Amino acid sequence: MSTDEQAAAAERVRQGETIPPAFKREAFHCVYCVVYATHSWTELKYLIIGPRSMSPGVWFARCRNCSGDSYWLEPPAVALHPLMVHPIGSHVAPPAHVDMPDDVRDDYAEAASIVERSPRGAGALLRLALQKLMPHLGEKGDNINADIASLVGKGLDPGVQQALDALRVIGNNTVHPLELDLRDDVDTVGALFGLVNYIVEQRISHPKKLEQLYQGLPAGARAAIARRDSGS
Repeated sequence: MSTDEQAAAAERVRQGETIPPAFKREAFHCVYCVVYATHSWTELKYLIIGPRSMSPGVWFARCRNCSGDSYWLEPPAVALHPLMVHPIGSHVAPPAHVDMPDDVRDDYAEAASIVERSPRGAGALLRLALQKLMPHLGEKGDNINADIASLVGKGLDPGVQQALDALRVIGNNTVHPLELDLRDDVDTVGALFGLVNYIVEQRISHPKKLEQLYQGLPAGARAAIARRDSGS
């Protein structure tokens, strides 16, 4: 990765984007500690399946932050893509956002663990995660449509609204196979993981960061702001 590419990736991380694992990528968000960190790549051996020339190479990537290892198969044919084989599903689903509430994170992690075997099941779990996320956004969590409408009325960012609607519609359709069959569509469901992280970043992380900045102001400045806002 060139210096310019490293700088571009670092800027994307500062803006809240998750950099997913990719074969021989130098830095990405670790599937274990969820930290954006450099990874060292080491080839172990060939997995002997038939002729050696047709056997995939076995690699592991070690996180320089937590020392967690992910294992990959590098196929001998150029046309085939390398595959992370452990942890399962981690190359499809990005790590959960660090500010994701625990009850939402549980469903997110379960969806990530089954996305390759059952995209429809993963989609349904992500929709459940979205429903559990709503109370953390100040909504009731009983009706996703009503909750989204309420958030829009409170000035919800259009980008967040679109992400919520996309997740609601696709997630709901995954349990109605006649409307949308996602049994073989791992990529579509994979995009939903990014939407959940985006919603958490915009509606939980950003306000928290702003509050931290505000609390960092001198006490006199905060008192003056409070008097101004109260009209006194």
